[in-house]
Amino acid sequence: MDTFHIICLALVQGLTEFLPISSSAHLILVPNLLGWPDQGLAFDVAVHLGTLIAVVAYFRRDIVTLFFAWCRSAGALVGVGGGKAGAHTADSRLAWGVILGTLPAGLVGLAFKDVIEVHLRSPLVIAATTIIFGLVLWYADKRSRLERDEFTLGWKDFLIIGAAQAMALVPGTSRSGITITAGLLLGLTREAASRYSFLLSIPIIVLSGLGVTKDLIESTAAVDWTALGLGTVIAAVSAFACIHLFLAYINRLGMTPFVIYRLALGVLLLVVFL
Repeated sequence: MDTFHIICLALVQGLTEFLPISSSAHLILVPNLLGWPDQGLAFDVAVHLGTLIAVVAYFRRDIVTLFFAWCRSAGALVGVGGGKAGAHTADSRLAWGVILGTLPAGLVGLAFKDVIEVHLRSPLVIAATTIIFGLVLWYADKRSRLERDEFTLGWKDFLIIGAAQAMALVPGTSRSGITITAGLLLGLTREAASRYSFLLSIPIIVLSGLGVTKDLIESTAAVDWTALGLGTVIAAVSAFACIHLFLAYINRLGMTPFVIYRLALGVLLLVVFL
């Protein structure tokens, strides 16, 4: 890969992973539209590692708080530590919610991974999902009560958002876009829906990365470690900045700019590939 290609694709991953516009779609489309060679499994692992580093670094305090709250809650469930009253808190419920919300996508990914990769990665599928789920995001943003935070979610809410996340296995849907959409439809504020979506991304990026790493280990392709390192760093820095700016301005901006972008991108794809 040329250095210019590495920088561009790492920026694409970092800037789109957490925006509601589908990073996987962009990583498929950019090389297709520009006539670049496929970046390969190793590079996909590297840039996903970069976005994982970014989201963990950004939410590091929240992750520590949720982890220890979950440990106390799990201990109370099995009787460790005397099952102290108060072990189950809003933080522990949210931690359980991240686990529960991950299950649907994990199960669907295991069951239909090959079908999705073979049949659903075409530009026309991406165009259709980009437009359709962009309109659904617009509807959710306009109809949401925007009054709940992520700590008010219950197990049914977690499963609904988790089921929505499973739909994002289809390229163009956008994992962050569909989970934010589901959160908005459940009455979350834009920031709360985004925060839960970003926390929910951590285990799914890890699972996805492990799956691609397994494929990479089984592959005989040569590995360019310089390209991987550069891609990881650029993806991490750009993703961290993207998360910060998105959460800072999303309550004021709303989802309309992203909806307009999705509609324009979808129409462009239809024009180019039909």
